[in-house]
Amino acid sequence: MPRAIWNGQTIAHSDQTQLVEGNHYFPAAAVEQRYLAASDTQTVCGWKGTASYYHLVVDGKTNHDAAWYYPDPKPAAADIKDHVAFWKGVEVIA
Repeated sequence: MPRAIWNGQTIAHSDQTQLVEGNHYFPAAAVEQRYLAASDTQTVCGWKGTASYYHLVVDGKTNHDAAWYYPDPKPAAADIKDHVAFWKGVEVIA
């Protein structure tokens, strides 16, 4: 079962991830919401749409913009709606 780990804590785990461009997108319900803090950062992908970000906050440490999601993905990326992916040192073990 894929897991996302950062700063010694499991941030997400699910056997229902969507694999897109080498990234595991975890269902929002499989993500430990207590570790997420809203970010104002947004980026645009030509085929997925506009991504929004979260900071990860674990045991007093913050990993800025380490998680992202597409609140309203384009039709080609509909499978990742309500899913979250990770980077910036977050270890994803598949």
